[in-house]
Amino acid sequence: MSASDSHILPVYSPPEQIFVRGEGCWIWDDKGDKYLDCIAGIAVNALGHAPPVLQKALTEQAAKLWHTSNMFKVKGQEELAAKYVRDSFADVVFFTNSGTEAIEGALKTARKYHTANGNPERIDIIGFQGSFHGRSYAAINASGNPSYLDGFGPRLPGFVQVPFGDHDALKAAVGPTTAALIIEPVQGEGGVRAVPESCLRELRALADKEGFLIIFDEVQSGAGRTGKMWAHQWSGITPDIMAVAKGVGGGFPMGAFLATKDAAKGMVRGVHGTTFGGNPLAMAVGNACYDELAKPEMMHHVNTVANHLGQALEGLKDRHPNLVVDVRGKGLLRGLKLKIDPKPIQGALRDRKVLVGVAGDNVLRLAPPLVISEAEIRQAVDAIDAVLGAHAAQAGA
Repeated sequence: MSASDSHILPVYSPPEQIFVRGEGCWIWDDKGDKYLDCIAGIAVNALGHAPPVLQKALTEQAAKLWHTSNMFKVKGQEELAAKYVRDSFADVVFFTNSGTEAIEGALKTARKYHTANGNPERIDIIGFQGSFHGRSYAAINASGNPSYLDGFGPRLPGFVQVPFGDHDALKAAVGPTTAALIIEPVQGEGGVRAVPESCLRELRALADKEGFLIIFDEVQSGAGRTGKMWAHQWSGITPDIMAVAKGVGGGFPMGAFLATKDAAKGMVRGVHGTTFGGNPLAMAVGNACYDELAKPEMMHHVNTVANHLGQALEGLKDRHPNLVVDVRGKGLLRGLKLKIDPKPIQGALRDRKVLVGVAGDNVLRLAPPLVISEAEIRQAVDAIDAVLGAHAAQAGA
């Protein structure tokens, strides 16, 4: 079917492949062609495609109960929330269907905190240029990309962006109306930029001094992607609120925001809700996925293969200095900043049966399943090497 024949809202421009089956790090299209998946549904399929442990959890729950709404208690919510709290800074959890819903809840929680403390004027959310926090209306106002707002009316009040990494600009932006700062410990869409751990510690100190909250957006960098369950754990500091999604469901749509009891003091009965969030199906898969991610051997594997990937990408930079500017990211969320548009490179890799993503600032993005092997990483890097080499040869011809 051509694009002109489709009845899908034309906000995407997907390639021609239609994928019908997946297993581990591999995915097959409807023609039977096999691809190495190094983007994993944009950091979603943490355990690979169709992992048996998640299949079992989903099908068993599907035979019992799908939906009740949050009019009633959902046992799986209590179980998964207890695990999140056990392994994080948080005291309370709210389950959502997606990352952007988790961000919306996090933003509301931050503002409600100040209202509950008698400071309703503290509404400003400080973010960073190049950030991405989702596609809902508050999320695009919090994000640091003006193009997301183009054509959607005026900006919402109470959202401020400062240059990425500019601590002087940040300090100047903080004032008596500041409610919270929102930041991705590792940017995804904005160019796969990891925030230095020392900077995160400085942000925590500034927030404590000035009385505003820290929100970490770990929708993409969480769920073990950097080699710890949550990316901020490398820095030794904690947020007040955190939004998660993508990998926490292993492919099933779910997210959550987590908070300390103090930060969530304003979130009382009736101020927030969801019909589908935390439904029994999502919780069955979420519990099974988290149990796998929480195994020490899983994070050991991620760190081992991530080290291999990082070294291999540095090798690409050394071999293609005229094309590769820098290696970015952390763990298994990595990027190659290129001197050229990464889209043709992405397309050429797809022709070689390797799937990767792109991100802002001319970055070729890799976010493979966490179960990827060193051999599969070598195969992907060899393909990138060949495509970059062919591009250089064609450009020089």
